[in-house]
Amino acid sequence: MLTTQPEVTFIGTATTVLRIGGFTLLTDPNFLHRGQRAYLGKGLWSRRRTDPALRIAQLPTLDAVVLSHLHGDHFDRVARRELDRELPIVTTPAAERKLRRWGFRAAEGLPTWRSRQLHRGAETLRLTSMPGRHGPGALDLLLPDVMGTMIDLERDGAREFRLYVTGDTLNRPMLADVPRRYPDIDAMLIHLGGTRIAGILLTMDARQGADLVETVRPGLTVPIHYDDYPVFRSPLGHFVAEARRRGFAGSVRTVARGETVPLTPPA
Repeated sequence: MLTTQPEVTFIGTATTVLRIGGFTLLTDPNFLHRGQRAYLGKGLWSRRRTDPALRIAQLPTLDAVVLSHLHGDHFDRVARRELDRELPIVTTPAAERKLRRWGFRAAEGLPTWRSRQLHRGAETLRLTSMPGRHGPGALDLLLPDVMGTMIDLERDGAREFRLYVTGDTLNRPMLADVPRRYPDIDAMLIHLGGTRIAGILLTMDARQGADLVETVRPGLTVPIHYDDYPVFRSPLGHFVAEARRRGFAGSVRTVARGETVPLTPPA
């Protein structure tokens, strides 16, 4: 029985504050403001269209950062300058190496299916790396490694809540392993946007996102990462319309920047 209701505060892009049990997490810190450029690698930049709902100085006390990958719209120069260098950052092994060079000594890279645990009293928060692929075919080799994260809240060894954060992945057959290994997912934060560079799809659009919802079948889906940069080509409305067409709109909860919503499924 959950003693406190898990909730998410949406800051923008894929940046959220998660409060799960006694733990507070920050995901994919992007604190650039409207008009500033995010570096996407290989000489590519994209100019932000929106402002984050909070500044780093306004964040609550954090237990850890969950970082899906090291792109400039997920860990930017503001995060690099202002985040506490001793804060645990759970991420990919490749991102760990770079973050440690930048002075983030508590960064920890998790290979797929490996876990890191946080403890507070009788509660354990288990963070497990999920598979992800940012680009199609060989193009993926030119992009940063990416991971999703399964977040399990346990009390006295019994699981109380399970959240899946997809990360910037395309929907690929390997993601079918996620619900096979981790059934009964209470909620999913899904990275959408239909990111396209040179016409190539790099994050899930409305159709791929809806396909993943039907594969994972979470109790609740909260879409994020959909309109902050011009490279995002699939707006939130497209996903909501697809969810309505397929009959699962009742389990989709949208969240505005600065808004906090519960992560418990609708009754």
